[in-house]
Amino acid sequence: MTEYGKTLEPQTTTIPGLVVFDLPVHGDARGWFKENWQREKMIALGLPDFDPVQNNISFNDAVGTTRGIHAEPWDKWVSVATGRIFGAWVDLREGPSFGAVFTTELDPSKAIFVPRGVGNSYQTLEPDTAYTYLVNDHWSPDAAYSFLNLADESAAIDWPIPLADVEISAKDLAHPRLVDVVPIPPKKTLVLGASGQLGRALRVAFGDTENVEYADRAELDVSRPDLATARRWRDYGVIINAAAYTKVDVAETAEGRRDAWSANAAGVAGLARIAADNGITLVHVSSDYVFDGSLDRPYTESDAVCPLGVYGQSKAAGDFAAASAPRHYIVRTSWVIGDGNNFVRTMASLADRGVDPRVVDDQFGRLTFTDEIARGIRHLLASESPFGIYNLTGSGEPATWADIAREVFVLTGHDPSRVTGVSTADYFAGSEATVAPRPLNSVLDLGRLAESGFTSNPFLDDLAHVLSR
Repeated sequence: MTEYGKTLEPQTTTIPGLVVFDLPVHGDARGWFKENWQREKMIALGLPDFDPVQNNISFNDAVGTTRGIHAEPWDKWVSVATGRIFGAWVDLREGPSFGAVFTTELDPSKAIFVPRGVGNSYQTLEPDTAYTYLVNDHWSPDAAYSFLNLADESAAIDWPIPLADVEISAKDLAHPRLVDVVPIPPKKTLVLGASGQLGRALRVAFGDTENVEYADRAELDVSRPDLATARRWRDYGVIINAAAYTKVDVAETAEGRRDAWSANAAGVAGLARIAADNGITLVHVSSDYVFDGSLDRPYTESDAVCPLGVYGQSKAAGDFAAASAPRHYIVRTSWVIGDGNNFVRTMASLADRGVDPRVVDDQFGRLTFTDEIARGIRHLLASESPFGIYNLTGSGEPATWADIAREVFVLTGHDPSRVTGVSTADYFAGSEATVAPRPLNSVLDLGRLAESGFTSNPFLDDLAHVLSR
């Protein structure tokens, strides 16, 4: 008999992510009523916001009808409408909990959240039993499914009604034993911009595993009109967007303006729509150029954007687009140094060749090495830090470009006095090329990132380490 008057309350189980909920059922002589799915209340109690897209009902005439064990690549919210069932769940996901078993009975006063890859099976204990399940994906023949035999000896499920005495489909009887089960893999991570400096650092940080894919523009152009169907996006859990148009000065030209907005704004908007529609976490890498550099303090994540030039404007628009994805990390960084042509390599080369450079001395910031950005992104994802904007640069006292150039000269055994500091205006004076405006203050406050548990490396230490190699 259904128990009335319970408090809405979650109960953890022996399987990670599998959560049983007590549901308040209100009844009298006429029957009963319950809120079977109440997003706001259940999320407040820790249930994932799993975005269901379909509601299914399974009706079973006879006691003992048994179905399963099926693991699908989507989440389920299962509850009973009438009758009572015995449920058995087996973790069929890759990982240390593979093979874990949990069993319980469900009546209308209980429901269970079944995460992607956990095998589910049900045996009816009363006639005319109906149970419903919300799922957050549509069935597809291209999806990866996994199955386990109901009589598997290692799972050793204690069925209330022996399997020899119940109604089971021939298909369910033919499922493999646990030793032969193909586990459900975790959702994939896709790194875009994989051939760039940051993309190469992300490849080192995330490794070459079956669960991580890398794509450059030739393999997946985010501005393509069919982006929404370019992948089976429900198989992805994370998209890291390291792709960007970064030619700051060329962006001020007619052709560069078009390319900058296409890659930095329109392309990000397409990714955000895909992330929102498919429950994907979008990691988007942004820039100090979204600010005009006029503040006399470090910029925080809550400061209003106010870009000076086309590049900064397109990056700011991309930030707004990325923020429309419910699950997003916008990582703002500055003065990026990676594998390839960069300021540090140029200064070291000039020092070695006997060239005495003129270097800007009225722009302030901190260097950020690409492996530090990759490390920070891994941290945000692994720690499941709150979604939102995070400043991510090297730490330490801010410096000018001229200061950093002199440090490069010192670290490579040269006289730092060979570096002459000049203002930004003087540096570009007389240039016939199109020059984009630069923020004079590119210092980003790192407090929020530190609160998440991440300690940024001092950029001068990283500089010394890079030059020592």
